[in-house]
Formats: sequence, C-alpha cells, structure tokens
Amino acid sequence: MTNDIKDKNKESLGQVFIQFIKFGLVGVSNTVISGIIYFVLNSVILPGVWIVASVVSWVISVLWAYFIQNIFVFKEDETKEKRVWWKALIKTYMTYAFTGLILNNIMLFLWTNVIDIAKYCGPVITFFASIHIGFLGDPETFSSNAGWFINMIVSIPLNFLINKFWAYKQEEKKED
Repeated sequence: MTNDIKDKNKESLGQVFIQFIKFGLVGVSNTVISGIIYFVLNSVILPGVWIVASVVSWVISVLWAYFIQNIFVFKEDETKEKRVWWKALIKTYMTYAFTGLILNNIMLFLWTNVIDIAKYCGPVITFFASIHIGFLGDPETFSSNAGWFINMIVSIPLNFLINKFWAYKQEEKKED
C-alpha cells in the first residue's frame, strides 16, 4: 500500500471527535426513548412492574441505538468489507450489556456501598436540598444518584470506543 492510500484510510482526530459528538447525540435520543418507554410501561401499561419496564425499555433503546448509529455515526466504509448487520447488532447488545448492566452496577455498588460518596459531600447535599433538588439533596440517595452521573463520564467514552473499534468495525477488503 502506498503512503497516499494509508493516509486516506486514517481518520483525523477531528473526524473522530465529530463522530463522538454524533454518538453523544444518539445517546441523548436513546435516553429519551428509553425513559419514555420505561415511564409508559411502568406508569400506564404495567404500573409498578418496573423490572419489565426496565428490560423492555433497554432492549428497544439499544435496538434504536444500533439503527441510528449504523446510519449516523458508524457509517459503512465502501472501501472495506461489508458489515454483517446481525453481527454488529449482537455486538452492540453485548457492548451495552457490559457497560450499561454490568459495569455501571458494579460502579454504583462501589459509589454507594464501598465509598459512600455522600459522606464526603455534605455541603453539596445541603446546597441541593436548599434549592429543592431532591434527587441530589437527599443524603440517602445522593451516592447512588451522583454515582449514576459519574458512571456516565466513564461509560459514554467506553461505549464509543467499544462500538467504534469492535461492534461496528469493518475488515479491510482482501486483495486478490
């Protein structure tokens, strides 16, 4: 391969950053869809059956993420082997299962049961309580709620990297 072709195949840092921003936008839409499905199922269709609402909203939102990411974020490169859609879909579910179900819950356990970050954030909790933001102003739930936000800082870039370099990765075309 000549240097011109190698350079053409390399992505610039700017292109990767734009791709990460697009990934974030898909994530926002994914979160909204998941939340709406969860709320409707848990509040209207199957009130109080939160586990069903949680699983169904997760399954549908990951499917949504797969389709939108496939079109908007990780577009197929025509110079490479065609992506096998069902393999990418399975890998997408595996990625989100790992980060969203396994890793996030392990980290939430650490934030709440091992570290208990509320112990170190008394003034922050008092501030949020004084401006009536209950989910961050309640000492009982502060660690788990703040932990959820901290988890996003870890899981969003990790999801991006796993999706980019594994779930949506295309192989180079084999030369004859």
